[in-house]
Amino acid sequence: MKHRKCDRCDRPATNHSVEIVNGQKIEKHLCDTHAAEEGLAAGVAPNTFNDLLSNIVKPAAERSEASDLACEDCGLSYQEFRKHSLLGCPGCYEAFESQLGALVERAHEGGTHHLGKVPRRARAGEQRQQQVLRMRTRLTEAITAEDYELAARLRDDIKRVEDQLS
Repeated sequence: MKHRKCDRCDRPATNHSVEIVNGQKIEKHLCDTHAAEEGLAAGVAPNTFNDLLSNIVKPAAERSEASDLACEDCGLSYQEFRKHSLLGCPGCYEAFESQLGALVERAHEGGTHHLGKVPRRARAGEQRQQQVLRMRTRLTEAITAEDYELAARLRDDIKRVEDQLS
């Protein structure tokens, strides 16, 4: 197997990394010197999710002006969160909302909304709810027009569809 050379010099590459940025794969092959310049530690990879999160949280937090923030529910300060990369309670999500939003966006390359598929069952329920709303509008119009026969049919149809939803 052929050994790669550093992308910047002729020394052997001892650090190899692959990043996906905006859907593009970027490979880097660097010697220890150039890896250190880019902040990559030779042979050290994050061992846990907390280590990985710390690598994301700490640089972003250093730029943040949130050093005096604290959770009202559990008392956790933003500084403690930065240090341990662990939230104390559900209230922390609200207390640090703007800082966490930026971290999540950064970790997901700008993605902040789920873009996956919606289960068919959920789509069908949503469509039935829309159908009921349209039927209720028609029911109101039928009552306003004093068309009580149509209103009675719509009332029965709404009840049938609502029973299917539950």
